[in-house]
Amino acid sequence: MNASCRIESIEAVLVDLPTIRAHKLAMTTLSRQTLVIVRLTDSDGVTGLGEATTIGGLAYGEQSPESIKSAIDNYIAPLLLGTDATSPNAAMQRLAKSVQGNSFAKSAVETALLDAQGRRLGLPVHALLGGAVRHALPVLWTLASGDASRDVDEALALIEARRHRVFKLKIGSGELAADIAHVQAIRRGLGDDVMLTVDVNQAWDEPTAVRGITALEAAGVSLVEQPVSRRNRRALARLAARFDVPIMADESVHDAVDAFELAAEGAADVHALKISQAGGLWPTLRAAAVADAAGVGLYGGTLLEGSIGSIAAAHVFAACPQLAWGTELFGPLLLKDDVVLERPVYRDFHLLLPQSPGLGVQLDTDKLNFYRRDRATSSVAVTA
Repeated sequence: MNASCRIESIEAVLVDLPTIRAHKLAMTTLSRQTLVIVRLTDSDGVTGLGEATTIGGLAYGEQSPESIKSAIDNYIAPLLLGTDATSPNAAMQRLAKSVQGNSFAKSAVETALLDAQGRRLGLPVHALLGGAVRHALPVLWTLASGDASRDVDEALALIEARRHRVFKLKIGSGELAADIAHVQAIRRGLGDDVMLTVDVNQAWDEPTAVRGITALEAAGVSLVEQPVSRRNRRALARLAARFDVPIMADESVHDAVDAFELAAEGAADVHALKISQAGGLWPTLRAAAVADAAGVGLYGGTLLEGSIGSIAAAHVFAACPQLAWGTELFGPLLLKDDVVLERPVYRDFHLLLPQSPGLGVQLDTDKLNFYRRDRATSSVAVTA
């Protein structure tokens, strides 16, 4: 390996991809997904890929695709250009000292650094993280059309195709009684043997959550995700103590500090891991280690990333010693198209982990150019 290998260019591209159907959540309904694709090129000719994705622009959180690209173009790239390309940890430490927050942008850049390093060394990214303890990840599917009969038909078809056998329901956007009736209708349609989880996306206050979770528990729901505001940790803790059904923190837990504080307060039975919320692959593993030490269950979450982001997360989740609640890395399946040459492989209810160097994902430059938002003007990479 060339010790003088330097980062030569970093490009962040906004890509707008259509979804296969409307995807209804508590805070928004998606008919397209915007990806921020990062392409990092080093002086030895190696290129690394990364991705950051939000849900509904600013509907889900405080970072948008446009702000992610701006942070990379105007702050992160200038800090990293010309620096050592062979030490992702040193690069991320440099960013930590000069760039506050912006976890999504940092995650995309760290992914690209690790992808390039893996390609350079001939190793998959999971090997750089300590090695995989599993090479296939169970993946649930979110039923979010908003129509119970359509959701039941969709779930039964996916079970028959051996693609998914655990299903999440998105509720919280409507009246409580209607949401509970929706869950009950899907439970009746699928029967008692199919595992159902529910994601409220912070939509309830505590009294509503008590009534809602009581009904969900009676309906045989196996997990309730983020029923109250991410900031209302005391309510989350009271709900976790009150109910037998496990309560999962999602928006409440980003990094290892959040994981520690939630565990100390007994605020959740399960933590959702997301690489963008944690600020990268290594920060995700640190958050996982804290939760694991506290006896908190782990779940591999998603922000509906495309293939690059989903596979990056898969390498992390494969390296987690414990992952009792599986994953929801179905983002690529929700998209009509993607910007990679070969999309991830889903088989027998699992996502298969690539074993080739780096992420194991190759960019389709023709599709990137077709779907990029600025295709009329064609942006230029930030270079040293």
